Amino acid sequence: MSGERAAWTFVAPALFVLGVFLALPVAAALLLSFTDFDIYALANLDNLRFVGLGNYIEVLRTPLFWKSLLNTVWFVALALPLSLAVSLGAALLLNSPLVRFRGLHRTALFAPVVTTVVAVAIIWRYLFHTRYGLINYALGHFGIGPVDWLGDPHWAMPALVLFAVWKNFGYNMIILLAGLQAIPQDLYEAARIDGASAARRFWHITLPCLRPVLLLVAVITIAGYFQLFAEPYVMTRGDPLQSTVSVLYFMYEEGFKWWNLGRACAIAFLLFALILVITRVLLRLARAQDHNA
Repeated sequence: MSGERAAWTFVAPALFVLGVFLALPVAAALLLSFTDFDIYALANLDNLRFVGLGNYIEVLRTPLFWKSLLNTVWFVALALPLSLAVSLGAALLLNSPLVRFRGLHRTALFAPVVTTVVAVAIIWRYLFHTRYGLINYALGHFGIGPVDWLGDPHWAMPALVLFAVWKNFGYNMIILLAGLQAIPQDLYEAARIDGASAARRFWHITLPCLRPVLLLVAVITIAGYFQLFAEPYVMTRGDPLQSTVSVLYFMYEEGFKWWNLGRACAIAFLLFALILVITRVLLRLARAQDHNA
């Protein structure tokens, strides 16, 4: 009994912090999503009314919500495989015995993760500049004309994808690198003795052993990319023609531009429900594959 009491004593400060700064705000936001809390209610709580599921129904009837959801799904569909491929490729390179100064390379590749979004977004806006950007300058050497990356509705989202993948791939790279280093080297030695090529070792040893880690990385990446906000906010402001408005950016405008805070909370919980469903589906598919294997 004394051991249990001591355990709760050590855990209590962390539980208090989580309760005050996580549980209470989430509960308050959930309650606000069932009200018409707006700028008038901020001035006088007597103007606050309970509307039930009214906010959720209004949001689902708003065309811009569905457009923002489609934009977000399109962003995730482009960024997820590219991010996993770049992260895995970088992890494989760092795990190679031929690489020297691994610590330096690991730090350099991880650096974009800890850099300020606003600062690097300004640099990338210059890179994407139609006339003076280095990306169009490089494309010009291959005979490709300048692309209006941030001004063309067809290219604005792919431009944000490139920026987001560069900004975030280092985090997944570290996780995948840890997974690679946990694979027993005896498996590779046995495969080499049997004459397996590097490609066969990758497909039949590396990928199967990395499956749980790849699932974790996929879930984290999907959850993060569905919360797309900083990139369109800093680089495009949702333009051109609302082609880069994400669900979170739409929520931000509802809450802090139009002060419809009740609707903004409803959008937040709709996004939470979507991420939860997708995560559950991924976990079920992973369990089904493990069961069949």
